[in-house]
Amino acid sequence: MRYKKTITFSLLLGIVVTLSAFMQQQEPKATNLKVLPKNISHEDLDKVMDGFKLALGVKCNFCHAPRKDDPKKLDFASDENPKKDIARDMMRMTNKINKKYFHEKDKEGKLTNISCVSCHNGKEEPVTFKM
Repeated sequence: MRYKKTITFSLLLGIVVTLSAFMQQQEPKATNLKVLPKNISHEDLDKVMDGFKLALGVKCNFCHAPRKDDPKKLDFASDENPKKDIARDMMRMTNKINKKYFHEKDKEGKLTNISCVSCHNGKEEPVTFKM
C-alpha cells in the first residue's frame, strides 16, 4: 500500500514539474512608466524604444542608466540618467502638439502627426535649419 502511494505521489509530482516547464512564462511588466501606458505589452514597449533609437541614432544606454549590481546591463526602471526625463518631456510635448494640431485626417484619410524623427532626423540633438 505504501509503495502505491509513493508511486502515485511521484507520478503526480512528475506531471506537475513537466507541465510547469511547458507553460508560458508571464512576460515581465515594465515599471516606472510615467508617460507610456502602464499596461503596455513588452512587444509594444520594444517597438516604441526601437523607434526612439532609430529617430535619435542612439542605443539604449543613451537614456537608461547601468544597473548597480552589473554595470554591463541596464536598469530600465531607474531615473538616474537625466536624458530619460528629457525623453519623457519630449513625449509629452509631441503628444500635446499632435492632439492640438494633428487630430484630423488628410485627404487620403491618413492621420498625420509629428514624432521624434520629425525634428531629430536620426541625430541626438534636434536638427534645425536656418532660412
